[in-house]
Amino acid sequence: MKRVVLFIATNVAILLVLGILLHLFGVTSILDERGVGLDLTALLAFSAILGMGGSFASLAFSKWTAKRLTGARVLEAPSKPFELWLVETVRKQAQAAGIGMPEVAIFPSPEPNAFATGARRDRALVAVSDGLLRSLDREEVEAVLAHEVSHIANGDMVTLALIQGVVNTFVIALARVVGFAVDRLVFRTEQGHGPAYWVTAILAQVVLGVLASPIVFWFSRRREFRADAGGARLAGRQPMIAALERLGRAASPEPLPDAMAAMGIAAPRGFARLFSTHPPIEERIEALHRLA
Repeated sequence: MKRVVLFIATNVAILLVLGILLHLFGVTSILDERGVGLDLTALLAFSAILGMGGSFASLAFSKWTAKRLTGARVLEAPSKPFELWLVETVRKQAQAAGIGMPEVAIFPSPEPNAFATGARRDRALVAVSDGLLRSLDREEVEAVLAHEVSHIANGDMVTLALIQGVVNTFVIALARVVGFAVDRLVFRTEQGHGPAYWVTAILAQVVLGVLASPIVFWFSRRREFRADAGGARLAGRQPMIAALERLGRAASPEPLPDAMAAMGIAAPRGFARLFSTHPPIEERIEALHRLA
């Protein structure tokens, strides 16, 4: 879950900063059509460049962002036995999956959690929480590592960036159309763009970005099943199932506070499931049982 949440948060921040900077430098004036309308062709081109650029900039900074925000400690010179085992396990799995050796890190968190990120399959990052290392036995930890290595091998972060870039493109374009409509119809600006256009466009971009995020989350949920299958191939189906069962038991049976819900292991139900990056654990276990 951390992998997707960190990526989307970075993406939103980059888009907002780029949008403000481009306005301050007058670049967005290319969207004016003789000062009285929107040049839709220029708007779509601008939105695609900014949307895709923001998404891939997020991907490029994903390792740096993940390390800073989680406090991950990269095992550059492992000395403790469990650190040596962790690095060697990832090395074997990376070789089996046909990717380069990722960086291996541990981040402080009482919750059992793990993520993989990075723009390149041969220079990625795999990180596990110290809570995961305390909660699972070695066979189960190996299965979780295999799941994350499979995310890298499957190119999930790059595909996620492409999907996020397409979503960004339509969000940016539609937000500026909304800003233009409010500026013309409500504030009666007759030429150029008034302050209402920029304020409304930024607010609409944030709101539309949130409303469009279930598209990205749906993709994330589908890729979890594929990563589970890859983890089962690398570490064995039973260890993968056992790891998921252990993670399911580790999740709090009581509803988590709002501030913690986004980091919980158990997937939300009902409407909230649209904003979940992971499918319910029982569905993932059932899919593994159906594997040939």
